[in-house]
Amino acid sequence: MDSLFDILGSKNFDEPPEATSIKKFVQDEYQTAVAVTVRPKDIIVSVPSSGMASTLRLRAPEIKRRCQIDKKLVFRIG
Repeated sequence: MDSLFDILGSKNFDEPPEATSIKKFVQDEYQTAVAVTVRPKDIIVSVPSSGMASTLRLRAPEIKRRCQIDKKLVFRIG
């Protein structure tokens, strides 16, 4: 059985480039911090308000194009 040190030693803790580019886009455009979770089939963007979620939903095609994302974007409030 592997030790916890061995398991965590080989894990990559760097943030995925998709998450970084989405956070930068939202920060540059709206001066708002968001949390981004990258999963195999989609990307979850957690925003602080429903107004921000609605605005980002409308701009989802632009976000996907500018951030070079091919996964589904899901916007979550909270």
